[in-house]
Amino acid sequence: MKKIIVISGKQYSGKDTLAKLLLQYLDGFTRVGIGDAIKIEYGKQKGLSFDEIEKNKHLYRADLIALGNKGRQIDPDYWLKSIIELKEDVIVPDIRVEHEAELFRSHGAFLIRIEASYENRSKRAVITNANDSTETALDNYNKWNAIIENNSDYENLGNKAQRLSQEIKKFFS
Repeated sequence: MKKIIVISGKQYSGKDTLAKLLLQYLDGFTRVGIGDAIKIEYGKQKGLSFDEIEKNKHLYRADLIALGNKGRQIDPDYWLKSIIELKEDVIVPDIRVEHEAELFRSHGAFLIRIEASYENRSKRAVITNANDSTETALDNYNKWNAIIENNSDYENLGNKAQRLSQEIKKFFS
């Protein structure tokens, strides 16, 4: 059975960091952001590796935007479904709206919300568009399998990721 883990949180709450930490404890998973799905498809079409596209994004940006728009014209969920259809087990560290959470949940995903105070997030980087719907749409969503508080340091988050990985393994067993 395909395993999907999704992570949601506000800017600089630690979504990508948690994903990287979980990858250390969960064998066979690959990190695939929603935007990465477009790069994967583009690479297949053009015979380019993901790393090549990442390294020279400026060369491919217009084509990536066009491909992203083309997929969404076919089906608004085109890129989400392309992640679900990947062969490998995935961690998706960037879900933003309830529709995305529900689509992944309907495919058996383990849903994680990572939370950090505005004060701590603003120490990590400059917060922009804090009231945008992509930042607030999941504030009242309550169907998480786990909620992780990340107001401390990297080591503390690492310990939480290790414990969480055990919970995830049980979920998928």
